[in-house]
Amino acid sequence: MRTRTMYQALAAALLLAGAAKAQQRPAAAPQQRYHSKVTVYDLAARSTRVVYQADQVVEAPNWSRDGRFLLINTGGSLYRLPVNAPGEPKLEKIELGEGGHRANNDHDFSRDGKWLAFSASSTASRQSQVWLAHADGSGAKLMTPAAPSYFHGWSPDGRWLAFVGQRDGKFALFRVAAAGGAEQRLTSKGAYDDGPEYTPDGKWIYFNSNRLGTTNDGWDIWRMPPDGAGPKDAKAERVTHDEWEDWFPHVSPNGKNIVFLSFPHATENHNGTMDVEMRMIPAPGTKTNPEKVKIQTLLKFVGGQGTINVNSWSPDSKRFAFVVYEAIPPTTPPAAPGGRD
Repeated sequence: MRTRTMYQALAAALLLAGAAKAQQRPAAAPQQRYHSKVTVYDLAARSTRVVYQADQVVEAPNWSRDGRFLLINTGGSLYRLPVNAPGEPKLEKIELGEGGHRANNDHDFSRDGKWLAFSASSTASRQSQVWLAHADGSGAKLMTPAAPSYFHGWSPDGRWLAFVGQRDGKFALFRVAAAGGAEQRLTSKGAYDDGPEYTPDGKWIYFNSNRLGTTNDGWDIWRMPPDGAGPKDAKAERVTHDEWEDWFPHVSPNGKNIVFLSFPHATENHNGTMDVEMRMIPAPGTKTNPEKVKIQTLLKFVGGQGTINVNSWSPDSKRFAFVVYEAIPPTTPPAAPGGRD
């Protein structure tokens, strides 16, 4: 009986010691939360207007083809956001069926507004794949069995979806027919290519890449013919080149301007939230000149992943939408009993 009591006492002492040690461990830092401001920029007035804001991450606005609403994603779902509705705008959820889709920030409507391409994980894949549905979200079908894959642009005739996919450890650009079929590789040389988007006339695909090396050249805007960059990417043309890291080129519907997001020098990717610039260039003609292209800085703000991942120009090319992020200060925990305020 004494031996058992001794073991019980020892066990109790170990439990108390473990509890004391656990109490001494620092609490895990709370995850940073952000306040999102969905904002519209007016090109002629050089002014901005906040159309929606929330204490959660809202991402990647697309303008509907009739100009009445923005398509955004938040919390793994897609929503319509009325642009000019009276009063406080309310999000209208787009139901994507029973596939367990968790949408990310790569989505857009076809040029005729009848179809919706989006990227999402699902019950079938924990990694992102490209899906195609009717504009109301119904009838979603898988377009890219290989994963991860992220949609970025429609061809103007609605026949092709351009996307970025990680294959053999490297991100390259592809296209897949809207009617279905095997993916077709468009680039092969880049270390990391992203953000492919067709011009309204269908003659070019613009994208961002660090294909010349992150040490000296970093991320620039590039373009290639719609059927790909060819052997060794010989048909790829650099469009921008300066100290900024340029991502996600978006061509206006009238084909005159290209807006893109620029990160500070030596930023390795677009996943962070930081001070960024929204910049714009006139669309190049038949030849590019990255050293002499005229780059305008339109805005400076805090942004990053989700700000303008996909095309967000209004149908009349007079405005574009984007998202500004503000860090929400962490809530101060109450003082421990007996502690000082």
